Formats: sequence, C-alpha cells, structure tokens
Amino acid sequence: MTAFPFTVGHEVASALADGRPVVALESTIITHGLPAPQNLEMARAVEAVVRARGATPATIALIHGVPTVGLGEWELEALAADRSAGKASSRDIATMIVRGESAGTTVSATMLLAERAGIKVFATGGVGGVHRGAEQTFDVSADLTELGRTPTAVVCAGVKAILDIPKTLEVLETQRVPVIAFGVDEFPAFYTRGSGQKAGQRLDTPEQIARAVALHRATGAGTGLLIANPIPAEDALDAAAIEATIASAVREAERLGVAGKALTPFLLQRINELTAGESLKANIALVKNNANLAARIAVALAALG
Repeated sequence: MTAFPFTVGHEVASALADGRPVVALESTIITHGLPAPQNLEMARAVEAVVRARGATPATIALIHGVPTVGLGEWELEALAADRSAGKASSRDIATMIVRGESAGTTVSATMLLAERAGIKVFATGGVGGVHRGAEQTFDVSADLTELGRTPTAVVCAGVKAILDIPKTLEVLETQRVPVIAFGVDEFPAFYTRGSGQKAGQRLDTPEQIARAVALHRATGAGTGLLIANPIPAEDALDAAAIEATIASAVREAERLGVAGKALTPFLLQRINELTAGESLKANIALVKNNANLAARIAVALAALG
C-alpha cells in the first residue's frame, strides 16, 4: 500500500509527542486571502497569539509537493512571497503532491492534514459553505463535507459572510456537525457579531468547549465541531453596510462569470476594495481572536489528558 507522504515540523512533532497543546492554522489566507506584505505579517502575528496562550502553532501548507504540518520561518516567508502558489482543497492534495506544487490549504485540506498529524484544534477566519444562489449553481464548499467526516474542532468567526448562512447551517445539521457558539446565542456572521440565525448550542468557557470536544470525539461520531467565535465588538463592521457591499460584489462576480475556486478570493478582494480596507482590518482582527480562543481550548483539552 502506498504510504501518505507528509512531514511534521520539529517543534510541532515535539509538542505532540509530549502531549502539549497544538493549534493548526490554515494557509489559504496567506496565499489567497490577504495581499503582501500583510499576509506574512498576519501569519506571524497569529502564530504569536497561539504561543502567548501556551500552545504551539502548526501552520499547514503544501511546500513543493510535500504536505507540511508546522511551517518553519523560511517556509512561511517563501509561501507568502510565492504568487504562483495554488489553493489546495482536500480533493487536490494527491495531484499537487504528484506535480510537486506549493499551495495554501483550505479549511478542508487543513482539517484532513491536522487530523493525520494528531492535532485536534484548528483556528481559521471563516469556514466555506453554501454560496448564494447555490440552488442554481450547486456551489457548496468541500469544507462542509470535511466537517461531516473529520473530527477536528474548527474555531472560526462563523462562515464567510459572502455565503448563504441559513442554508449553510442546514447542511451542517444534515452532516451531524455540532455548531457551538462561544458566549452568544446567535450565530456570528464573520464581519459582524450576529447573523439573525440561532446557533445550535452555546458554551461560555474554553474549558466547557474542550470537554465537549473530548466527549464528542469519544462518541465515535466521526464529525468535526464548528466553534463559532464572534468578532470582537470593537472590530465589527456595520451590518447593513457590509451586507450591501457583499451583495454588490456578488452581482459583479456573476456579471464577470467568476465561479469555482476563484469566487471566494475575488469576493474578498472586491469587498476590501469597496470598504477602503476596513474589511481587511476586520478579517485580521477576527483571525487573531479565533487563534486566541483555539489556543485556550487546546490548552484545556491537553489538561484533560
């Protein structure tokens, strides 16, 4: 049988071997989510947040065809500067290995690789989901499928605001994925603290969430958990204004025929342009906030043994 080739960075491998807390971090935000040099600055800052909370960061990516769990500094710099880097969903990993490509990993690919390495907690910005107009396009992110089959706990600021949030929550329910809101009853909407949709469950401390993660894994259900962590109030954008901006960007994408893998990066870039950079500031703030909570959960989970 062909072995799956992946590498784990020394620092991450040491932490896992000792049972110390580790937080996985995705890398499409580096390759496709933020412009240079903000992408490298943000990657370093998010890793620093995880370390400050007592956990080891494990940024995950494909580096010249090698799935790498825990990028070193030179790998992080090279990935941030590589304009040819691809975007790897879980379905793309094998072919990208064969072609020797470098790529940022999406939520689905990061979950898969984190689980293979033994990492139980993963922090990202927002999870992919059901796109607006999916009843015509059938555009549904593989992130939802991965959440239904891989038991990683994913800490996010809800799903990306460019998506159809009610439909996304329905698919998560169908996939048997627990949706746990941290400290709030309403499901957050990425740039804003509320979406108008009730979250499945509410827990108020990282320790409660860690226990829920451990118990859910113990059931053998095999699904991930979505931990919805609202953006800090001081960093949130005006709900009506950002919704109008998103709607405008979606219409523009439809007019230009942008779809598939190109759609999310296009929308995020256009929204950033239309908000004069305010959406980018909010994005960076919420990623740091999620990394903070994920590290606290990882520390509490490690304490459970």
